[in-house]
Amino acid sequence: MRPYIKITAVISVALALAGCEQSGSADVDRAIGDLNVIDENNLNDIMLSAADPAEAVTYFRSAAAENPDRIDLQRGLATSLIRARMHTEGAAAWARVVASDEVTDQDRVDYADALIRTNDWDGAEEQLDLVPPTFETYERYRLEAMVADSDQEWDRADSFYETAVGLTMQPAGVLNNWGYSMLTRGDHDGAERLFTEALTYDPNLFHAKNNLVLARAARGQYTLPLVQVTQVERAQLLHTMALAAVRRGDIDIGRGLLQDAIDTHPQHFEAAVTALRSLDSQG
Repeated sequence: MRPYIKITAVISVALALAGCEQSGSADVDRAIGDLNVIDENNLNDIMLSAADPAEAVTYFRSAAAENPDRIDLQRGLATSLIRARMHTEGAAAWARVVASDEVTDQDRVDYADALIRTNDWDGAEEQLDLVPPTFETYERYRLEAMVADSDQEWDRADSFYETAVGLTMQPAGVLNNWGYSMLTRGDHDGAERLFTEALTYDPNLFHAKNNLVLARAARGQYTLPLVQVTQVERAQLLHTMALAAVRRGDIDIGRGLLQDAIDTHPQHFEAAVTALRSLDSQG
């Protein structure tokens, strides 16, 4: 049945174009133009989701230059620049988007994200303040929490983090951020709880594993948590724990953990070797 359906579709398109020919060349041009718009939109979506970031930047830079009034192409350029880690240029591109009469609340959220990446926390806060409270998205509240963290407004940060967690089915990343916020405040128990919860959603999130080790080591707990790790990750976590022990003044424990990291690594854990030599040189 599938070949029959395809042939029928082709015949339908041919008949439609034939009808356009009878109506005049203007109708044909309009029909083809509509197809081109559909194809272009599909290409834009592909560039934003699947294409190499550098290729997407090249595509949108050219397209936006040819059509400077097309806000969708300006958005595509700004998004692609951020994906390509060209944060300063990306923030500038988002600034052009939000200056447009067609700016949306999502544009301001995306611009705030770009500003945070360039360490412009005041600018990010200014953009988020322009977004109405009714615009409730995970990304908006994740950024609100980060801005509140930067201002050391802990109660607001906790409220925003909690809201963000409730607005996504994949909260591992924001739980990790929340845990790190707790860690910077000295709430090691709260941090450990959040890092552990993050790993229940994404057992492969290494940042959460590393931060969990830091939270435990800050309390003098120098054993690896019961989480899934590769051999290389185990060596890296032992290295993290060793440096935390040294910072707390537990030099001998740190030295032993560095040796464990070296012994664990399947090849040669150079960072641990360097740190161990530094400790040994200090006696």
